[in-house]
Amino acid sequence: MSPHPQTRDLPGSLRPWTRRVGALLLLLGWIGVGCSTAEGDGEVHSDRLFIDGCWNGSYDLKPSFFAANPYRDTMLIRIQRGEDIEELSDGLIVMVNNVDGIREGLLDTPIEVGLPSGVQPVGTPIRPLEEPLVSLSLYLHQTCHEQNGSLHAVEGTITFSDLFSGDPNEPNGDDRLTEARFDATFVDPRDATADGSYPAGRVSRVTGWFRFFFQRGQPAQPFP
Repeated sequence: MSPHPQTRDLPGSLRPWTRRVGALLLLLGWIGVGCSTAEGDGEVHSDRLFIDGCWNGSYDLKPSFFAANPYRDTMLIRIQRGEDIEELSDGLIVMVNNVDGIREGLLDTPIEVGLPSGVQPVGTPIRPLEEPLVSLSLYLHQTCHEQNGSLHAVEGTITFSDLFSGDPNEPNGDDRLTEARFDATFVDPRDATADGSYPAGRVSRVTGWFRFFFQRGQPAQPFP
């Protein structure tokens, strides 16, 4: 289904929260820009993806760009269509916390995904500040360039069969491999009701997988 752009006014109480989410996504974009890239394979698909004012139907990312940026015991993975900067592309961000813990005891085990601790709509019940092991964000900044084309996973699982060690100098090829499958529910957190639930028509189920080897080299840059 083709997108039908339109604008939506936000209640005043949500505007500060929207700016915070925008700043978070911008930060993630700049982090992703500085990582080394690799060839890989994957799929990100939804039978019905909903983004208000932009998209309501089947969606297939068809990714061709795979990147990982390790920092201490965390890793940001970016799965994207094309090699342009995030602000001009469609893609998926996977934020992994406690890389060592996952590698040592949670490979081949479904891991629950959730919103980052700092992402919460105004007026909804306060959530515990515990950071999820993995959070997922889907951005359609190319497809929805006139709207806020970002969705966040609020529930679901991701299962890593392999996860890059995080060492940019890793000599072992097997430890440079990242492979995972996920099945998660994505929403625009601004659509949350007072009890923290989401209207059924604004909920999107997204599934996918990805597999790539970390390759250290010249970092990807936003400009030639």
